[in-house]
Formats: sequence, structure tokens, C-alpha cells
Amino acid sequence: MLKFTAEHEWLKLDGDVATVGITAHAAEQLGDLVFVELPEVGAELARDGNAATVESVKAASDVYCPLDGEITEVNQAIVDDPSIVNSDPQGAGWFFKLKLKNASDADALLDEAAYKELIA
Repeated sequence: MLKFTAEHEWLKLDGDVATVGITAHAAEQLGDLVFVELPEVGAELARDGNAATVESVKAASDVYCPLDGEITEVNQAIVDDPSIVNSDPQGAGWFFKLKLKNASDADALLDEAAYKELIA
């Protein structure tokens, strides 16, 4: 199941683990990414806290943690080649995996229809 935030992150839920990245809309708005900084595995992050940083030819932006949890894995491939985020933002361009403190908190996030309405 996919969920979205108003800050343009997506989450793919698998039990109490969410794979998190930025939406295609966010990647388009940023332009070509040239740098990605990811959180450390084991880091405890709070909802809406700064989780990662991306820099494009246009600007630097923060990527926020969508829910409370612990980082269990990061995608080193996008650090090595940030363009993966531009070419496949909701696939190979994922940022990190987050073990959720409370998986039911995801129910309050946007579904795909609500997110599309937000960016329309």
C-alpha cells in the first residue's frame, strides 16, 4: 500500500516497515539531483524530523521523516548516483527503510487520490 505526505514523500508499507522516498512530483520540481545525504542505520527519527538532504542544480531541500521510527536500511545506490532518484523516484530511487513505532499512524497519511488532488 502506498501512502503520501503533503511534503512529497511516499511510503510503501510492508507490515511495520515503510520504504520511503520522494514523489515523482518532488523529483520533477527539484530538477537533476547532484547530491543525496541519507540518515544513519539505527537512527531514531521523529515524524516531520529531517531525515535526508538532497541537492539539485536548482536548490537544496530536506526530506522529512513521515512517521516515528528507526532507520533499518538506506539506499547507498542513490548516494553513489543521485540521478537514480530522477529516473525512478518511486522505485529504485527509494531513500530509506523505516521500522515504524506505530504502523497504524500511516492511516492518517494521504492516499494516492488525495495526493494527486494536492498537487493538481
